[in-house]
Parts: sequence; C-alpha cells; structure tokens
Amino acid sequence: MIKQVIKIWASAALLSVAFYSGLAAAHGKVNLEADICMRNVSGSMVHLSTYQPQYDPEAEYCTEIPKEGETLWVLDLVDQALRDMPIVVKIVRGTGQALSDTVTTLYSTNHSNGTIKGEFNLDPGQYTLFVTGEGVPPLHYEYPLRIQVTNYQDLFLKFVPYIITFLLIAFFTDRLLKRRQLESR
Repeated sequence: MIKQVIKIWASAALLSVAFYSGLAAAHGKVNLEADICMRNVSGSMVHLSTYQPQYDPEAEYCTEIPKEGETLWVLDLVDQALRDMPIVVKIVRGTGQALSDTVTTLYSTNHSNGTIKGEFNLDPGQYTLFVTGEGVPPLHYEYPLRIQVTNYQDLFLKFVPYIITFLLIAFFTDRLLKRRQLESR
C-alpha cells in the first residue's frame, strides 16, 4: 500500500512539473503577430518595451511593470512611414474612462532609426501611454501601464496546475485507501 501511495505522489509531482513548464511564457522572442506589446493601426505598427535594469538587467516588460521606480522604455516604429512623421508620446494617470492628469509628454521629430527612447519614474498604479503619429490621418496607439499592481488573474493561472495536482493526489489517495479498507474486511 505504501508503495502505491508513493507512486501516486511521484506521478502527481511529475504531472505538476509538466503543467508548470507548459505555462511558462515570456515577452521576448515571439513573432510580431503574437506579441502583446505590438500595436497595429491601418498597417502601421509600433512596439513598446520597458526595462528596470536596477532590479533585473535581463528582463523585458511591456505594460505590466513589476516595481515602481526608474523605468526605461523603447518605442520601436516598425512602419517606415512613422519614422518620417512627428511622434507625440504622452503618459496619463488612469485608464479607459478614468483618465486624469498628464504625467509627462515627449515630442519627437528625429527618429529616423526607428526608435524613440525615454524613461519614467511612476508611483504604483495604473497609467496609459499614448503614442500619436502626427500624419494625415493621425495614427493613435494606446498602452495601458500597470506599475506594481498585482494581476490576480495571472496569479491564479500560475497556481492552477498545483491546485489540479493536489486535487488529483487527494482523489487517487482517497480511492486507494478506500480500496484497501474494502480488501481488509
């Protein structure tokens, strides 16, 4: 009986590792169509990357920024037409209908290499980064920023494999123990 319980627990542990490795995801090295940081308006595309090298020099974020403090950002103008027009980058406190005061604005006319760089130092909370290409017609892109805000949905999804594994272990252990009880009668 002990051997069977050990086999069930070992199988559940392996299952848990398999579930967890399948859920691992990162922002970097995905194709443009699947990248959550890519915005496409009328065939013109921009890509946002944010970094906090003081906390993790290798990590690249998009809109979920894990800590408050100095954050470097890079806006890649994928479309050549965007590189030839003035671009306004504006960060506003709030999201959706709850927009309030403008935190900062950057006006860029010299970005022929396709990148606009900057940094911000925002308090924890929600913000919106607006990118406007001042062409005819103007192109508007929007990125909701969450600074040091817990995303409970992602947190829940992170623990789902462990919850499933625990429930499976409990179920099979219960079945095994009940069968042993019936056999011993």
